[in-house]
Amino acid sequence: MEWWKYVILIIISYLIGNIFFAKIISKANHYDILKAGSGNPGTMNMIRNLGFWVGLITLLFDMLKGIIPALFGKWLFGWTGIESYIGLFLGGLFSLVGTIFPLFYHFKGGKGVAAVYGMFCVATPVLGVLTFVFGFLFLLLFDYASVMSFCIVTIFTIYEAYSLGLLTGQGNIVLSFLLFAIFFLIIYAHRRNIFRLLTGKENRLNFKKSFLKHSSKNKLSKLEKEQIKRKEIG
Repeated sequence: MEWWKYVILIIISYLIGNIFFAKIISKANHYDILKAGSGNPGTMNMIRNLGFWVGLITLLFDMLKGIIPALFGKWLFGWTGIESYIGLFLGGLFSLVGTIFPLFYHFKGGKGVAAVYGMFCVATPVLGVLTFVFGFLFLLLFDYASVMSFCIVTIFTIYEAYSLGLLTGQGNIVLSFLLFAIFFLIIYAHRRNIFRLLTGKENRLNFKKSFLKHSSKNKLSKLEKEQIKRKEIG
């Protein structure tokens, strides 16, 4: 494998990781997500402050930060075989590095779960759909977003490690390094959440309440707009 392919993939993936769609979307809503709630430019903080649907849009865009580098890596390294997985995970890893340690934001970034989720969805789309449903139901029942993130990343990591033969020691050592580097970086990014969970101080998302509250606000705002228009016409 030519060395320049690694360099190109690493640089492009890292720069894609530096894009924060939460910041862009919140600014479009005349809001600064970095100064609200936890200050994290991610899906859960967007849900808390701007509502479920804005948070969902943020999730979909943030997933592209993992999907695009993963697909680019597969294209660059070949669509089949071990090399394609190396390209996929290498792209995902450095997009994650760019998200957690962004050059353009003084190396203070987000947690990268959505980007990693996007990368894993490229690797195993069916499992991506199943874990999305699992995550939605988990938040409805338990409200702990960090625990949900750990569960999804762990499920994907174990599945990929098993399917690629990494758990039996028969897999590729480079793949093993990339996959578990991604897993431990996610743990590192959530180190404060882990501490708060262990001490019983972790913030709860109040997912169902947030969804209903923001939905009612949106309905109210529409009614208010209609009333204003009627007054203007009258």
